[in-house]
Amino acid sequence: MYGTLNKVMLIGHLGNDIKMHYFEGGNSIGRFSLATNEVYINKQTNEKITSTEWHNLVVRNKAAEICEKYLSKGDKIYIEGRIKSRQWQAEDGSIKYTTEIQVTEFTFLTVKKDADAIKQMPESETKNTNFDDMNSPIENDLPF
Repeated sequence: MYGTLNKVMLIGHLGNDIKMHYFEGGNSIGRFSLATNEVYINKQTNEKITSTEWHNLVVRNKAAEICEKYLSKGDKIYIEGRIKSRQWQAEDGSIKYTTEIQVTEFTFLTVKKDADAIKQMPESETKNTNFDDMNSPIENDLPF
């Protein structure tokens, strides 16, 4: 096989709110951590064990602004992206390394901000639309 693949798919919960950085020219970058859990049973003690893995995620420009607007700590999200390692020199002169997930696609699975806003709305605004009108015939100009 001649090609390579660098693809990550994760479903997890935000460990903190999005931290935004803005640059000249209008570009922006958002950073946040994502927790994924693995649950298993210890065969010797029959104890349920939860192991958490933390991932550093990076979103850019408009996607970062959307994430900042709608996501907060604890929200559940599905992401796709690629692994990227980078290094930099710290103030003390030492070389630091990090591995990040560069997010290319995402889907919000639960968003607390929306749930809290719905809870605070008066009941009349949160009721479902009346779908009785959907039984009436739909007119259209299609020839078939």
